[in-house]
This record gives sequence, C-alpha cells and structure tokens, in this order.
Amino acid sequence: MFKKVLVAEDMDSINIAVAAVLKDLGIEQVEHAQYCDKARILAKQALSTGEPFDLLICDLSFKNDHRTENIKSGKELISVLKQEDPNLRVLINSVEDHPQTVRSLWDSGNIDAYVCKDRRGLKDLEEAIIALTRGEAYNSKGIENVLNRDNILMLKDWDMELLTAIATGLTQEEIQESFKKRDISPNSKSSIEKRLKELREEFAANTTPHLIGILKDLKIL
Repeated sequence: MFKKVLVAEDMDSINIAVAAVLKDLGIEQVEHAQYCDKARILAKQALSTGEPFDLLICDLSFKNDHRTENIKSGKELISVLKQEDPNLRVLINSVEDHPQTVRSLWDSGNIDAYVCKDRRGLKDLEEAIIALTRGEAYNSKGIENVLNRDNILMLKDWDMELLTAIATGLTQEEIQESFKKRDISPNSKSSIEKRLKELREEFAANTTPHLIGILKDLKIL
C-alpha cells in the first residue's frame, strides 16, 4: 500500500471524502493542496528530503480566485511533477469525462488511473488505489466507456490550439500572430485556412461557426 499521498483538490468536501478513503486503507501520510502551485511546492520539498510522495490524487480543474498561479490546471501540474519525479504514480479524480481529455491524458503516459466523480466515485477511488498497489492501471466504468467510443475523432494538440482560438473569437490573422509569438508551428495563414477547411469536411460542417458548434456538441471543445 502507498505510504505517502499528495491530494491536489480545491473542494473541501472532496478533500474530506478522499481523506476518509485513504484513512480506511491505512494511509496516514497525506498532504492536501488546494492550489496547483502549492502541490508542486509540497512535491518538491518531499523529493528534496529523499521522501517523495508515492501517489498523486489530482483533480483537473481548479477554480480561479485572487491568487496568481503559475500552474493553472491539473493536467499541467501532472506534467510538471512527472518530469521532476518519473516514479510518482498519478490518479486523476475528476468530473471531467471529455473524450479528448481522457484519451490525451492516457496517451501522454503520465497517468496510472482515472476515476470519475460520480455516485460511486469514492468506491472507484478505493478500487483504483488498490489496483495501483498491485501495479495495475485503472479506469472507472464511466471513463472506460469513454475510451471505448471508437467513433470519437481524436484531434492533435495543434488542432485543439487552433479550434480553441477560433472558439474564443480570434481571427485567422490574430491566430497566426499568436502562434508565432508562442512558437507554435505551423503558423502561416495558409496552414490555418487549409486545416480549417479539412476539419469542416471531416465533421460535415458548412461553416467554421458550424464546425465549432458540432465540436461542442460532441464535447471535443
């Protein structure tokens, strides 16, 4: 069983529930962080003392408040912590069941289990922790169903950057400039126009706004 667990979660009620599950499993060394930056600090401190965390239980979304955070999402936090400690096991505990998000996280190789916060979420959380101690990966039933949707088209990171920019109202010229500043390639207007045309055809969309609407209906955006 894991000896030292870091929980990155901003909801007090969830933290209390997760703490109860960990206590029932006999895990006594538990640290909680309600902000991603705080979670990274705790992880780095533990690593520097030679007593790193065995497991990270992490939500994906964190509500913004008055604090200025360098790390703003669970996905980003996981990527950073795995770079600093490749041995860290990662269990996602989230309401997020977006097909694009779930598949991209598994494809990243950074996670070991994915539990959906639903009616049996705490039971699944317990099962996931036990599975991880046996060296097994774990998905709750809802997440497994998402992964089995063969008809969901996976988009590349560049596609998601482009579509997200379009969805927020940026023009192609503004996207081109943004991509250049952020060193995202390709970044030519012709590349942007060509890919949007291809995506409209793939999703049978008449216009780019129609494409964005379809992707939102499919929960890809």
